[in-house]
Amino acid sequence: MRLAIEGRSVFIGTGSGHSIADAPAVMFIHGAAHDHTVWVMPARYFARHGMRVLAPDLPGHGRSDGPALMTIEAIADWLAGVLDACGVDTASVVGHSMGGLAAMSLAIHHPSRVRSLALLGVSVPMPVTQRLLNAAKNNEAAATDMANGWSHSVRGRLGGNPNPGFWILGGGARLIARSSPGVHYADLSACNAFQCDPTTIGVPTLVIAGDADQMTPARRGREVAAAIPNARLLTLAGCGHAMLSEQPNQVLDALIGIVV
Repeated sequence: MRLAIEGRSVFIGTGSGHSIADAPAVMFIHGAAHDHTVWVMPARYFARHGMRVLAPDLPGHGRSDGPALMTIEAIADWLAGVLDACGVDTASVVGHSMGGLAAMSLAIHHPSRVRSLALLGVSVPMPVTQRLLNAAKNNEAAATDMANGWSHSVRGRLGGNPNPGFWILGGGARLIARSSPGVHYADLSACNAFQCDPTTIGVPTLVIAGDADQMTPARRGREVAAAIPNARLLTLAGCGHAMLSEQPNQVLDALIGIVV
């Protein structure tokens, strides 16, 4: 669906669902240079199980008007505005990578809006190598190659997807490459600058880490889970940062237990 928020057109995926207006809501927040399409599988599942699904394309991403927002805190405030525009008081919030940082910021700065959290592939802080930042700033193809290559495990780079007809590495590259100029750099810069105190998060939280993740190593996920009261950790064996494409079934199974 499309909404006008702050004078700009915003696209929000709904999982093709037709839930009633006051159904429990779940919001999915994508990562850097991605869009709502990374959430197709879980969005459809929860929509078909009676939940109201909101999977927005962040400003400047996918089908939403730009420009991209420059800080994680600005993204969190914008997401609160999305909930307002959709008439949603509180939601379970699921975020991957940059989206996980935005979910944390939303829970910290707008605590009444978040019922539970699922954080996929997160690290606090989330440093970005200068080499990648420079390539993204200059809109070089190398930025896509680095981010996409580092996001996948060895198995993910080789292929062997259990879901027929989907090329993991090629799909990831295309998703980043089709983003508008400047978006990838804005996202990476926002991740690189973000700081927060996870101990202030007061809702049930699930942290999912991949033990082959080169972007946000599993040890960093363990640190986030240890810092958040009432959080639990799930480590996916052999999984890289691109867990939504490498192990989508395992991710969905885990989300079913936290999205309420």
